[in-house]
Amino acid sequence: MASLAEDDQGQGASRIQNPEADDKKKKNSNMAPTSGNSIHRSSSRPQLDVSKAEIQGNFEEKHPTILLPNQSDDISHLALDLGGSLIKLVYFSRHENQSANDKRKKSMKERLGISNVNRRSYPILGGRLHFVKFETNKINECLDFIYSKQLHCGGLESHYSDNVADRNAIIKATGGGAYKFADLFKERLGVSIEKEDEMACLVSGANFLLKAIRHEAFTHMEGQKEFVQIDPNDLFPYLLVNIGSGVSMLKVDGDGKFERVSGTNVGGGTYWGLGRLLTKCKSFDELLELTQKGDNRAIDMLVGDIYGGMDYSKIGLSASTIASSFGKAISEKKELEDYRPEDISLSLLRMISYNIGQISYLNALRFGLKRIFFGGFFIRGHAYTMDTISFAVQFWSKGTAQAMFLRHEGFLGAFGAFMSYEKHGLDDLMVHQLVERFPMGAPYTGGKIHGPPLGDLNEKISWMEKFLQKGTEITAPVPMIPPGTTGLGGFEVPLSKGSTLRPDASALNVGVLHLVPTLEVFPLLADPKMYEPNTIDLSDHNELEYWFTILSEHLPDLVDKAVASEGGTDDAKRRGDAFARAFSAHLARLMEEPAAYGKLGLANLLEMREECLREFQFVDAYRSIKQRENEASLAVLPDLLMELDSMDEETRLLALIEGVLAANIFDWGSRACVDLYHQGTIIEIYRMSRNKMQRPWRVDNFDDFKERMLGTGDRKPTPHRRALLFVDNSGADVVLGMLPLARELLRRGTEVVLVANSLPALNDVTAIELPDIVAEAAKHCDILRRAAEAGDLLVDAMISPSNSSKESSTSVPLMVVENGCGSPCIDLRQVSSELAAAAKDADLIILEGMGRALHTNLNARFNCDALKLAMVKNQRLAEKLVKGKIYDCICKYEPAN
Repeated sequence: MASLAEDDQGQGASRIQNPEADDKKKKNSNMAPTSGNSIHRSSSRPQLDVSKAEIQGNFEEKHPTILLPNQSDDISHLALDLGGSLIKLVYFSRHENQSANDKRKKSMKERLGISNVNRRSYPILGGRLHFVKFETNKINECLDFIYSKQLHCGGLESHYSDNVADRNAIIKATGGGAYKFADLFKERLGVSIEKEDEMACLVSGANFLLKAIRHEAFTHMEGQKEFVQIDPNDLFPYLLVNIGSGVSMLKVDGDGKFERVSGTNVGGGTYWGLGRLLTKCKSFDELLELTQKGDNRAIDMLVGDIYGGMDYSKIGLSASTIASSFGKAISEKKELEDYRPEDISLSLLRMISYNIGQISYLNALRFGLKRIFFGGFFIRGHAYTMDTISFAVQFWSKGTAQAMFLRHEGFLGAFGAFMSYEKHGLDDLMVHQLVERFPMGAPYTGGKIHGPPLGDLNEKISWMEKFLQKGTEITAPVPMIPPGTTGLGGFEVPLSKGSTLRPDASALNVGVLHLVPTLEVFPLLADPKMYEPNTIDLSDHNELEYWFTILSEHLPDLVDKAVASEGGTDDAKRRGDAFARAFSAHLARLMEEPAAYGKLGLANLLEMREECLREFQFVDAYRSIKQRENEASLAVLPDLLMELDSMDEETRLLALIEGVLAANIFDWGSRACVDLYHQGTIIEIYRMSRNKMQRPWRVDNFDDFKERMLGTGDRKPTPHRRALLFVDNSGADVVLGMLPLARELLRRGTEVVLVANSLPALNDVTAIELPDIVAEAAKHCDILRRAAEAGDLLVDAMISPSNSSKESSTSVPLMVVENGCGSPCIDLRQVSSELAAAAKDADLIILEGMGRALHTNLNARFNCDALKLAMVKNQRLAEKLVKGKIYDCICKYEPAN
């Protein structure tokens, strides 16, 4: 199971019942030092050899691996921040190698001018960055975890451990524990710790995350989380406040340019230390959980307590203002045991959080800084803590300064240490090359359920089944309730009764970062910085609830198809059940906290569903359905082409657009369309849809598109050079809708690139499936055959005639590229290098289908002509986007900006 910010009660804890008792045994057996050949050496840095580097993979692979055949040194995989309270790990795992020899893909890359060598030669290969934490007093569990995954030797298998001649292997680490535990790491793992400056690592980690992660920074006021998009060109200067055991405040002026300007010894260690003494809690998280039921008024002295319930209005202090934290303990004749631990915990949290917020602002004021970023594991994504800090900054600054928080708050130092390995090249990565995923894991569960943070698929399913057998539901965290009042210095803060706020103590909102160096920003976007793919805003709770209901209702049907696609075996049924429960748990979590995984749009929900299917090894749930519908559609394609050829030019163009809209009715992601499948065959439904095509459509720019294509009067326009056709569903949609339209463009001398998914999503056609579909269609059409030959789509097809006939050499090519995603939607900030290369010479984009033209990109603007075609198959979508009804048609044409 891919890691989230894994819980320290996970895999390591379950494996070792008494770590200390086993230390001696492990040192002499299974934790012997591993091979120096697989780890960095302190005497020399690893060098990257990119000679003959080649991207390995096929159309099915979303994250291709870069093969380095001449690489001798290994790239480091692990860095740590060994703090006084917590150990934070950042580790990297490569994507598995998958060799492929795809002639079509190689030929197409040569045609588009894409080199097989990765253009930026990233030392970090395609892979994943994981984030894990352990309590420092459980360091043995941390060492067991590192050893179990062989992270200290680059993630390689333990058979390398036979060679122990070179014991100069090193791993990067920062924090006080890098000194304190150096001998233990050498003794237990056979590695040396190379110590990195703590402050430099914090700044380096923060700078990278703020530049590279789209939804890294956010504000938190009155229980509401709002993400802030940071312009990398306008990031500096800022104040970085790292709240660990103590607090450091750093003025950051640029990459590698910073100064520690202040700090305080009252921090997370203070809260935990005093809290442990006063409440007997055994962990930081346990102490935070107490705040849920706390009431600070039982122990804090308020202004009203001093003034008989009155405000001190002359200086702007309300009666509910805290005059003195723990002040009531002075006058009340009570002993420690007379106070509730919950009240003590909440009062202590407020006292420390308020003071950190105030001191931070005063330091920001010294240097004229408007932005203050708070990090460190004291915060823990804890709503109450963030609200308290935010209000302190807002009050003392009178709204001129803003407190912002980081989703990877506790991993800044570890991330900086990871980046300190030379030649990683991470500083060149930008947002479009990082994809965050949220696999199902123990931290997603509510209550006190803790499962293994990592493991194979079988362990993951077994973990879920174990709790189900015990009748324990997988639940979301306690919901957030709008805050009330009470405060410090006269400003409004959450209710003093902390029971209404979710603490987020264990549910760290950090996913796995997939590094995909081959992803690029779509070059034809008019303004990439202003581009927002999601047209449905799920910040509205009613909107969110509606779409969650839709996805939940569709889930049983999807599970049935997924299980059937794997032969209906018992194993498939078991995985199907696990998928359903995992995805339902994601939905439940997001219902309670929509911003848990970053800014949420409908496209994100749909993509999460597909990722969840893949997580439980359902590669293509609609495989057999797609094959059946492709065969049925191809059987009637010749008749359709003959009918189109009998029409005059203007009539044919309208018929082609009508055909695309009519064929787009076939969408297994739509409940309305699933119901239609029970009323007739695919051809009958297509004909019915064609017969109901009546203009004007809900959005109808066809006449503008016709004028661009055909001109007016005697003026004949220049044909487009290259058209990118973003295709949608298999079957009639692509065969009877988009292929005839592509054929028309080819006939007019326009190169056509069919853009399809890299990975399956519902019944969407994939790039690996399209060449076979085109080959079958080409058997009945000379135009398609010549174009497919020119585009090298028929290099393996039986119908291909002798090499390079005269007619094919003069034909414009028909090509296929993958889009780089595996979702019903597409985010044009993250597309494949193939698509980006193909787009450079394109002057027409056709986006087809609800996912690509409505859910995303309805409002997108391009530097070329764009045509957006879709049939609306959801009533809510029709009302929200086009103020129409189900089965309305969208034909939106936008000329180049």
